[in-house]
Amino acid sequence: MSTTLGVNRPEQASYMLRAAASNAGRAYKQQLIDLLDISPGQTALDVGCGPGTDLPALAERVGEHGTVIGVDRDPAMLAQARERTSDLHGVDVREGDVHALPIDPGSVDRAKIDRVLMHVEEPVAALAQLHLATRPGALVGLVEPDWDTLAVDAQDLETSRDFTRYTTEEVVRHATIGRSLGRLAEKAGFRVETVVATTPVFRDFADADHTLGLGRNMQQAINDGYVERDRGERWFAGLAEGSFYASFTLVTVICSR
Repeated sequence: MSTTLGVNRPEQASYMLRAAASNAGRAYKQQLIDLLDISPGQTALDVGCGPGTDLPALAERVGEHGTVIGVDRDPAMLAQARERTSDLHGVDVREGDVHALPIDPGSVDRAKIDRVLMHVEEPVAALAQLHLATRPGALVGLVEPDWDTLAVDAQDLETSRDFTRYTTEEVVRHATIGRSLGRLAEKAGFRVETVVATTPVFRDFADADHTLGLGRNMQQAINDGYVERDRGERWFAGLAEGSFYASFTLVTVICSR
């Protein structure tokens, strides 16, 4: 197990698949799909579907008479999503941007957008596109982290706090959007039905390093002069010694059209 700071980001599709396969990933995704209450024959939309991780589960819920639409703007992601769903009936993978969804207005019964809004340019504009795409009575599930709540246990608590501040201020475009989802959804015209906060916990250093970007983001913080090199390197090396703990808050909002 390496305790050397790294600067390379993991390949995006493999990163998403590994995160989804983790215990925390499986738990919140199952919760989201359950809360959406998808019925056979409905049309379900996955915005920012990535490599198609969730498309099979949606296809199972809508059944043979339903339709699942996955939208992503990354050609590499789309290729994997199409391959993953090639033997599934009623799955349509489309290239498109969250700000201009390739969806007929009022054609969707259920929709989800999972850990995408924190990266987009205009989250409310993206939610307005979802509002346009959905039918009256439709349910929409939104899931985003609140990176301001990222907690990494270390003897050097101040450096852990600096790491969280750097993540929030420099790494993620909309780092605290999780806490704002309900307000933003209402601004886009939705009615908030359910808000659930969960806390993914990481006890394995290697998994946390991969998912939370401990090494690569600390290296960026050092390069940007946010943390002194010796302090940052000692902090990261110390995380691999003994028991490890990290967590953050993940917010799920279910809203209706």
